[in-house]
Order: sequence, then structure tokens, then C-alpha cells
Amino acid sequence: MIRRRLRAFLPAVLLALAAGAALPAAAQETVLIPTRTIYPGETVTADALQEVPLRRQLRNPASVERDWRALEGKVARRTLLPGRMIPVGSVREAWIVEPGKPVQVLFVHGALEIAVSAVALQAGAAGDMVRLRNIDSGATFSGIVMADGTVRVSAS
Repeated sequence: MIRRRLRAFLPAVLLALAAGAALPAAAQETVLIPTRTIYPGETVTADALQEVPLRRQLRNPASVERDWRALEGKVARRTLLPGRMIPVGSVREAWIVEPGKPVQVLFVHGALEIAVSAVALQAGAAGDMVRLRNIDSGATFSGIVMADGTVRVSAS
């Protein structure tokens, strides 16, 4: 009689232990959500984000942003709604070079360094290749945007 009760009780205890062990793991998973509407082109700030625990497991955990560093200071590509998870790829780096704005272009080859002024034809963040137009000659060329706002050109 005791063995029958034990056999009926043991699976229930094991199930409760397994569910209890799974709860802390799910409760530890958090995602970032906006606290207000963030429109395309607007910079994402820390005060506009909130970290919340996941209610249920995600099918693809890599599809949403979870890291503050991946979002703060970036620019929204699309509207980010409050209370909704932020998909990866919905933010971008802030443009350093903007179309129609003058930019300093540097050509460096060994000890030779040439600096000219140009107008950006495309927007670009650090590391992006952009098209430019020389102000003096009107010639178009490409260069790589540097973090300091200049564009580096190499010999072609």
C-alpha cells in the first residue's frame, strides 16, 4: 500500500522539482524594451529603455536586443513601440558623414599626406565606404569614414 502511494507521489514530486528548477532560469532571461515611442532617425538613450524579464521562452533568442551597449547611442531605423521587444537590426550607428555636408578628405601614402575638401554624396558611419565629390574639380570618388569625421582615401 505504501509502495503504491510512493509510486504515485514520486512522479509528482519530480515534476514539481523540475518545474521549480526551470523557473529561475526563465526568470533570469531579460530583454530591453522602449519606455516610450522612438521614431526612425531618433537616437536611443538609456532613459528610453527598460530591462524586463521574459514571460515565455523565445523561439530565436538572438532575434531581439538584450544588451544596453548594443542600443545606447544608436539611431532607430524604424519605429520602436513601448512595451515591445527591439528586433536586431532595427537600430544603426549614428551617421558621422551626412549627404550634402562638407567633409575633410585625407590621402596618406607613406610620408605624403594630402588633404582636400569634398561634399558627401552618401551618409556613413565609422568604417562605411561613401561616395564624395571634390569641391574644386567636381570629380567623384569613394573613401572610408573614420571615427573622427574625416574620410580616408587610398590610391586606386
